[in-house]
Amino acid sequence: MTRRQWLLSAAAASQARAATYNPLLGTQIYVWTQQKAAVEDALGGVRRAGYDRLEMMAQFFEPALLERTKAALRANRLELCSVYNGGPMHEAEGAEQTIAKTVALADVVKPLGVPAINFNPNPLSGPKTDAQLAVQARSLDRLGKELKQRGLRLTLHQHAPEMRDHAREWRYSLRNTDPDLVWFCVDVDWIKRGGQDPMTLLGEAGKRIASLHLRSARDGVWMEDFGDGDVDYRQVATYLKEIGYQGYLLVELAYEKATNPTRSLEEDLRRSRLYAEKIFFS
Repeated sequence: MTRRQWLLSAAAASQARAATYNPLLGTQIYVWTQQKAAVEDALGGVRRAGYDRLEMMAQFFEPALLERTKAALRANRLELCSVYNGGPMHEAEGAEQTIAKTVALADVVKPLGVPAINFNPNPLSGPKTDAQLAVQARSLDRLGKELKQRGLRLTLHQHAPEMRDHAREWRYSLRNTDPDLVWFCVDVDWIKRGGQDPMTLLGEAGKRIASLHLRSARDGVWMEDFGDGDVDYRQVATYLKEIGYQGYLLVELAYEKATNPTRSLEEDLRRSRLYAEKIFFS
């Protein structure tokens, strides 16, 4: 191969990789629930902040709120990109109930065009035993199969407890669930809070990553918007470009006691969107 041919080949490969990188930006509704906002106000604020996609929580699809949620989604022209749910999965009886409830939820939200259920197994106060983790992995596969049969994807979310003991629970789920049935929603900030390295776990999850939750902390305290903080999201963006990522990027703001908001939530979401666009799309 001549030098010119090599350069053309490298350029073509680079263009091919760039063409496959096509993430979808959205946000998560959780911070609005902290403000006890009505669903109409929350979704209106999301739209005015410039988002087209939204992950919501299971509570918004219970009978008392279902019709209001559906109307607010339509009125604000928002794509429902996933619905968040959880429950015990580490013991047989609890897992049976959780699977049944989550499948019922899927049947409710599927007509709204949602492609995925984002699921977090309930944590325990201490580490789960090997036997409990084995039950949980089998239960996740069962749930993933039920959802796949309905045309939905199961994504596995995590908080800090799954990061204990060198991310033992998270890594067990990664290695002992079927890649065709269980995908991953990587909450980058919770990895950091759990004492693990986000880039290491992103590398391990690789092509099984279907979505990311994006939140920033500074000196361990959640910021009011998504911006430069304790996690270098430029490194995250570089890795996602390398693997040709095409999943969701979901800004998930959250306030804690030490957070000191100085702007409206709508403005913080708008600023977060602009930052995400700069980091991941430029």
